[in-house]
Amino acid sequence: MPWAAIVKSPADRAVVPNLDDYARVRAAFSWPAARAELGGLPGGRGLNIAYEAVDRHAAGPRRDQVALRWLGKDGEVRDLTYGRLRTLTNRFANVLRSLGVGRGDRVYTLAGRMPELYVAALGTLKNRSVFCPLFSAFGPEPIRARMTIGQARVLVTTEALYRRKVADLRAALPDLEHVLLVGDRRRPTGVPGTRDYHGLTAAAADAFEIGPTDPEDPALLHFTSGTTGTPKGAVHVHDAVVAHHITGRYALDLRPGDVFWCTADPGWVTGTSYGIVAPLTNGVTSIVDEAEFDAARWYAILQDQGVSVWYTAPTAIRMLMKAGTELARTYDFGALRFLASVGEPLNPEAVVWSREAFGHPFHDNWWQTETGGIMIANFAAMDIRPGSMGRPLPGVEAAIVRKIAADRVEVVEAPDVQGELALRPGWPSMFRAYWGEEARYRTCFAGGWYLTGDLARRDRDGYFWFVGRADDVIKTSGHLIGPFEVESVLLEHPAVAEAGVIGKPDPVALEVVKAFVSLKDGYEPTPELRRELLAFARTRLGAAVAPKEIEFKPALPRTRSGKIMRRLLKARELGLPEGDTSTLEESA
Repeated sequence: MPWAAIVKSPADRAVVPNLDDYARVRAAFSWPAARAELGGLPGGRGLNIAYEAVDRHAAGPRRDQVALRWLGKDGEVRDLTYGRLRTLTNRFANVLRSLGVGRGDRVYTLAGRMPELYVAALGTLKNRSVFCPLFSAFGPEPIRARMTIGQARVLVTTEALYRRKVADLRAALPDLEHVLLVGDRRRPTGVPGTRDYHGLTAAAADAFEIGPTDPEDPALLHFTSGTTGTPKGAVHVHDAVVAHHITGRYALDLRPGDVFWCTADPGWVTGTSYGIVAPLTNGVTSIVDEAEFDAARWYAILQDQGVSVWYTAPTAIRMLMKAGTELARTYDFGALRFLASVGEPLNPEAVVWSREAFGHPFHDNWWQTETGGIMIANFAAMDIRPGSMGRPLPGVEAAIVRKIAADRVEVVEAPDVQGELALRPGWPSMFRAYWGEEARYRTCFAGGWYLTGDLARRDRDGYFWFVGRADDVIKTSGHLIGPFEVESVLLEHPAVAEAGVIGKPDPVALEVVKAFVSLKDGYEPTPELRRELLAFARTRLGAAVAPKEIEFKPALPRTRSGKIMRRLLKARELGLPEGDTSTLEESA
């Protein structure tokens, strides 16, 4: 059904937004001017993300302001001021230096939302090493693949995660020299082949001078899945901090004095760009919650911590909706003034519901791992069109295009015409490479545009509307999952001859992973085998990636070149038109 725009009430505009006049700010905006707001390293020695996020504030009036407030799942609360965060990140940078880890070396983390993860991220950037976060719910195979591709030299993790997911992989990770375990701060972990994080950082010096940092020096390595092949490692540089900072101000309306909560895990790009960097560069206090989703706990955090700006995912919003509006109304959200959402399209019902539950609507926005920061958003000063992605950020040029040759596209000028969403390169947080895959990187660009792989349309007023993925990547609960990874693990089971994986629509998670499996001779498609395969995949891949459903088929549809036609599997699953099947080898 069509949805009317939500016109902002006086309560929505009680504070004048940072981006108060879209046309005026957009016309006057330039990236060099935005970069000049940060200043850079003292003495003109370049631009470093960690300096802009921490040291710049720690050397000034925000030194004693809380930068991170960590809420433990068992009730513990730990506050890190900007001054304390500078000291801790200096120590971690000194640890890396003492281990011989230097500029450009990859430092991975595999941990839940704990203070040490945030310290390691920023200390790594101070050392001019490359920070690469892994999602703690990954199974051994996704971990091995990502650490192999990026040639991980250091891993920071917990004793429990190391024993369960990494210890057996060490022989397959020849580049991994140092594993730092975060355990009980009162005693060393003592696990063979590892070092004690707390012991090393406690012995390290408090002072650290950040070396000259070229804005184009690699800083972040975020992995994203594709429909074929291995995961892709998107490389971002220190200059990305300019986009993190300005999009935090314009798209999330962050300002000094805010209490900000980004619920995303730093294992994903949102949890790094907007869970670590953007709030810190904007000088706000960030809430970090160790616990997993619980509606009552989340409402209590919003109320008790006085959260003013909240950034979360549509899956979480739908789960809150499922818990009921009445629960929300038992809490006081008087401090909230701006709500935003990202990860997948936010359904219009959720925008309307949030106005009823919180007194403010959610503002959806759009970006990708490759863009590094928010590109299109529903801004605080604008009326919301429920279901839309919003309008491009100042400094971002977006268009709908059609590819007419390998290196040529045409821009679709007419409104409400579906095509591929494209962005004009030049924003600071644009990825600079897929790690070690130059040819794969080049295919993302044509005719002077970055091709996002997302289908969209633009209406007459310049709002963009998401239509769907141009490929087979599955979006589930805010996570991007590549079918190839799941299929590869299923094929390791002795009973599986071939596997095809799709995303199946789900009212809460947007999509769930469903696998179609054909068996080798001698195996029967029994309920017991289905349960065994589900458990096998969950053990190898982790709960976030493993399929939720498995359906046995005698054979899977293939092209003549041998590629499984996931598009056809999905069409048959959903009862949609099958489209062109001229390349089909055989039907299932």
